[in-house]
Amino acid sequence: MVKARKYVVKRHFEGVPKRDDFEIVEFELPSLRNGEILVKTEWVSVDPYQRAYNRRYPTPYDQFGFLVGVVEDTKNPKYSVGTRVVTHKGWCDYSIVNPNESSTMSNIVYKLPDLKGQSPIHGLSSVGMVGVTAYFGLLEICQPKAGETVVVTGAAGAVGSLVGQIAKIKGCRVIGFAGSDDKVNWLQNTLGFDKAYNYKTANINETLKIAAPNGVDCYFDNVGGEISSIIMSHMNNFGRVSVCGSISAYNDDVSQLPRVPLLQFDITMKQLKVEGFLVHRWLTRWSEAFVDLSKWLLEGKLKTNEHITEGFDKIYDAFIGMLAGENTGKAVVKI
Repeated sequence: MVKARKYVVKRHFEGVPKRDDFEIVEFELPSLRNGEILVKTEWVSVDPYQRAYNRRYPTPYDQFGFLVGVVEDTKNPKYSVGTRVVTHKGWCDYSIVNPNESSTMSNIVYKLPDLKGQSPIHGLSSVGMVGVTAYFGLLEICQPKAGETVVVTGAAGAVGSLVGQIAKIKGCRVIGFAGSDDKVNWLQNTLGFDKAYNYKTANINETLKIAAPNGVDCYFDNVGGEISSIIMSHMNNFGRVSVCGSISAYNDDVSQLPRVPLLQFDITMKQLKVEGFLVHRWLTRWSEAFVDLSKWLLEGKLKTNEHITEGFDKIYDAFIGMLAGENTGKAVVKI
């Protein structure tokens, strides 16, 4: 029998998640049944949606999330020992999954895409859920055209940094907003954003008058709040807005969320398309995105930065740090 550990959420979060909202539980895994595989976790992902989805589930629940692991035992002929896989089993060091039952986001299991010698960590970033979020959220909803101006908030985060680079690959002019001067420098000097600004110190309205004198065509919104209202006021007719998240308010009291300026006038008069999305909408097409994303990664057109925390006991710290914006690029934990 294999002894395993997992994080269990004991209560719904109030504001910033607290350490005692979680409990690390040790337990013994059962013997494998036909079709199942035993996975030893190598890398765990911490992501904003793990905060946003907290109240969707009755407590207690096992903390969900993506992981990359290696098959240590198998009763599935398609998954031999040593195969690397990606699953959504969450914050655990060992787990049992059945790839034959993989049909939804919650029980998804697939072999790590062929990364041609690149680190498996990319299975949680550019060639994983984060990558397909950027890929489909930008290309399917915004449908950017060469020469158009794309604005990204949360631009130095896992998704935003990829969105900006994909927009550049498609021939767009890209403006990013991030939360520190170091992140701004990374966006401009490493990732090739045309312009990047620290939203904490910049006057967003005046900045866009200079950076986007001909208006904004596409806006990829990761944060919500007042900054989104200002950006949308600078959009051109028939602009497209892809709403990926609202991390600026994830830890706020849902009964006292901040108010933002009225948006309907700009949406109506400029005939904007504003569409929210969840990435599992395209679950059956993820492999399609992986082809392009892995190709761009290997060609050097996609650059990533992983903010790595080490140790199973440090997953909570990595999670809180990510929510506070301490990461540049993808936040992951090495188990």
